[in-house]
Amino acid sequence: MNLEAYTRHDKVKIAGNPEGGPLAGTIFAAKDLFDVAGRRTGAGNPTWLQTHNMALKTAPAIEKLVHAGATLLGKTQTVELAFGMTGHNIHYGMPLNPAAPERIPGGSSSGSASAVAGRACDFALGTDTGGSVRVPASYCGIFGMRPTHGRISVEGVVPLCPSFDTVGWFAREAVLLERVGRVLLDETDPAPEPNRLLVAVDAQRLSDPDVHKAVLPWIGRARSFFEYVYDTEIGGALLPEWSDAYRILAGAEAWATHGEWIEETKPKLGPDVMARFMAGKSFGPEQIAKAKTVQQAAIARLGELLLPGTILCLPTAPVPPPLREAEDATFERVRQRTMQLTCPAGLAGLPQINVPAGFAGDAPVGVSFVAARGSDAMLLNFVRLLTSADEDTQNGQGQTA
Repeated sequence: MNLEAYTRHDKVKIAGNPEGGPLAGTIFAAKDLFDVAGRRTGAGNPTWLQTHNMALKTAPAIEKLVHAGATLLGKTQTVELAFGMTGHNIHYGMPLNPAAPERIPGGSSSGSASAVAGRACDFALGTDTGGSVRVPASYCGIFGMRPTHGRISVEGVVPLCPSFDTVGWFAREAVLLERVGRVLLDETDPAPEPNRLLVAVDAQRLSDPDVHKAVLPWIGRARSFFEYVYDTEIGGALLPEWSDAYRILAGAEAWATHGEWIEETKPKLGPDVMARFMAGKSFGPEQIAKAKTVQQAAIARLGELLLPGTILCLPTAPVPPPLREAEDATFERVRQRTMQLTCPAGLAGLPQINVPAGFAGDAPVGVSFVAARGSDAMLLNFVRLLTSADEDTQNGQGQTA
């Protein structure tokens, strides 16, 4: 199976710590935003590759994994500068979605998701700013983690929007997802267990009927895990406003990060990528200030909901992955709908995990679990317990209030 997941300009390999560690014997890949000493990072664009020097240091996230015994096998393809959600790159093509070859893998961490889903590695590093781990994990039918913003160092990682960028990762099993997470998060203490579940009914309403049907069994399974379960609305009618605020803040920050380089080098960028950068350039101080006010309201609302020990459940993406040959207008509509589900964690810097929930027709779909800032270990432990529990014991005594 030709995945087209790995980069063509570099075939880097770093052997894992010979003394072993919690990840001994595993193989991983890293999105081509992560620096490796003595190599050039491509960021999905040939001009970026040509105009940047070799890295002097390896990204700490990679170093931690190698020290824990994992072997880095290569760099994976990314959407240009990580600014896209389809997985398509006009220079290098689109990696395969092994779970649904006729459909897109999702972006921008498309190569990492494809490599894991296609069993070309055990796990892979990606980055998640607005959904770039969560969405491809859902589309490719694997686990994907976006951690609390700031919990894992982004040193040595090409930035897009530093206020939202996170180092995330993919795995095919929840057990390995947690093992990797404990290394990256420097977690050594036993993880606490959650005590309350919130089911986001407004997020469910945003989903296509076949997606809703596919995730319902997992929502039911999660309900049975808790004594206290509540149906709630994350933001209700405000979700489009939250999504727009994220679009403005992230777009403006992306231009602040890369605008000077774009104007100086005039790189060839995909039309959709360039359009997002140009939109970011156009946002004025008043728009940005208003968007920040909306963000603060969203943070306050999510803080009210996500008390200590609370897990929030919602579909990861509202629709199955579109077909590869879909029109650009279709991709844009899907992106706008999807951002309403991914923006809450992005705006508030929350940890979120995609769990493969099954299929809608021939396409994978995912269910997500979100927790309060800093609750990464609890969330990883919960997902492992939930997915490994014997289904015969899942007819518990959950009480819905």
